[in-house]
Amino acid sequence: MRTENSIKNSIIGILGQVFNIILNFVSRTIFIFILGANYLGVNGLFTNILSMLSLAELGIGSAIIYHMYKPLANKDEEKLKSLMHLYAKAYRYIGLVVAIVGLSIVPFLGVIIKDKPNVEHLTIIYLLFLANSVVSYFFAYKTSIITADQKSYIISIKQQEYLMVQIIVQSVILLLTKNYMLYLSIQMICTFLLNLSISKKANLLYPFLKSKDVRPLGRENKKIIFKHVTAMMSHKVGAVVVNGTDNILISSFVGVYWVGLYSNYVMIITMLTKIIGQIFTAITASIGNLNAQENKEKSYDIYKKVFFVNFWIFGFCSICLIVLFNPFIELWVGSNYIMSTNIVLVIVINFYMGGMRQATTTYNSTLGLFWNNRFKPWVEAIINLVASIFLLRRFGIVGVFLGTFISTVATSLWVDSYVLYKHGFNEKLSKYFSKYFRYTFITIIAAGATQYISSLFVENTYLNFIFRLIDCLVVPNIVFVLGCFKMKEFDYAKNLILSIMTRKIEISR
Repeated sequence: MRTENSIKNSIIGILGQVFNIILNFVSRTIFIFILGANYLGVNGLFTNILSMLSLAELGIGSAIIYHMYKPLANKDEEKLKSLMHLYAKAYRYIGLVVAIVGLSIVPFLGVIIKDKPNVEHLTIIYLLFLANSVVSYFFAYKTSIITADQKSYIISIKQQEYLMVQIIVQSVILLLTKNYMLYLSIQMICTFLLNLSISKKANLLYPFLKSKDVRPLGRENKKIIFKHVTAMMSHKVGAVVVNGTDNILISSFVGVYWVGLYSNYVMIITMLTKIIGQIFTAITASIGNLNAQENKEKSYDIYKKVFFVNFWIFGFCSICLIVLFNPFIELWVGSNYIMSTNIVLVIVINFYMGGMRQATTTYNSTLGLFWNNRFKPWVEAIINLVASIFLLRRFGIVGVFLGTFISTVATSLWVDSYVLYKHGFNEKLSKYFSKYFRYTFITIIAAGATQYISSLFVENTYLNFIFRLIDCLVVPNIVFVLGCFKMKEFDYAKNLILSIMTRKIEISR
C-alpha cells in the first residue's frame, strides 16, 4: 500500500506541476515584456525577504508531521486532535510574529536596495508581499494531517487548481492594466482561498478535527515535541540563510537589476525542484510509515533504492541545465537576460549537491533525527554568509554562489549522511560516500559527453535547441545505464518503472 500511495501522490503532483510550469512561463513572459527587469528584481528580492521571515515557523510543521505518523497508523484520534490543536495555536502566533517583524523591516528597505529602481510604490508592494505571507499561516496547518496520512495528492490537486486560476487572472490583469499591485492582490486572495479549501477538505476527511473536546498533550509529549522543534529551528535557520539571502546580497552589493536576471534562473530551478519534490513529498509519509513499522535493515535497503533514484533524477536534470540553461533563456527572453557560463555552472553544481541530499534529508526527517545534527545548520549559515560576502566583493555575483558551494562542502555534504548512517542505520559512512562519489563520477562523465555533442551545434537557433534537447535526453541516460546496470538498485528502479507502465504496481516492494 505504501508504494501505491507514493506512486499516486507522485504522478498527480508531477502532472500538476508540469501543467503549471507552462502557465508560469506564459505569465513570466508577459511579466518581463510588460514590466521589465526592475520589477522582476523587486519581485525576487521581496520574495527572498519574506522567505527570511518564514524563520518564525521554526520547523514546527515538520516536527508535528513526524509525531503524526504513529497515531495515524494506530488510528489514535485523541492524540491527533491534541497535536492539531497545538499546531493551530502555534500558527496563529507565528502569523502575528511574521506581521510584526515584517512591518519593522519597512524603514530599512532603502538600505536593502542599493540603487533604487524605477518602480513606484515600493513600500506598498512590500506590504502586499507581507500580507500574502501572513495570510498563508491561517488554516494552512491542516495540510499536515493530510500529508502525514499519505494523501498529499489531494493537496497537490487543490494547489494546481488555485494556482492555475491565479496565473490566468494575473496574466489578464497585466495585459489589461499593467498594474503590479493588483497583480499581487490576486496572489493574496488565491492563497487565502486555497488554505480555506484545504481546511474544509481536512474536516471532511477527519471529522474528529471539528470536535472541541480536545485533551491537552501531556508534559512528556510536549517536551519531546519542543526538543524536535528546537532542532528543526536550527535546520530552518540554516536553510533560509543559505537559500534565502542570495537576492538580498546581490541587491545590496550589486543592484536590483541583477536580481531580475538571476530570478529567471531561480524560477526554472524552482519549477524543476517542485516537480522532483513531488516525488520526495509523495514518498515521505510512506517512508515515515515504513520506519514506524519495520526494522533498520529493511529501512536501509529501501533507502539505497531511493538514493539511486535520487541520483538518476538530479544527475540527469543537472546535465540538462548545464547544456540548455543559457540557450533557453536567450531564445525565451533575449540575450540581455543571460548570465555568464561560469555563474551558471556554479548555480547548477549547487543544485546538484543540494539535490543529492534529498533522500538523506527525507529519511532524517521521517526518523526524527532533527536533534542529532542541530548544530550543523548554524555552522553552515555562518560559513555561507561570510564566504558569500567576501567572495562577492572579490569576484562579483559568482561569489555569492561560490559561498553556497563552500558552506555545503564544509557541512551538509557529510554531516546529514553521517547522522543518518550512525543513528538511523548503524552503518559506516564510507558506504554512503562510495555510492555518492560513484554516482557523481558517472554524472561528470555523462555531462562531459553531452556537452561535447551539444557544442557541435554552434548557432543558438530553435532547431539546434531541439538537437541539444535530444542530446540531453539520450546521452546521459545511456551513460547512466552503462555505469549502473549491474547494481541491485538499477534492477529495482527498472522493475518499478515497468510496473508503473503496465499498471501492475508491486505493492510489496
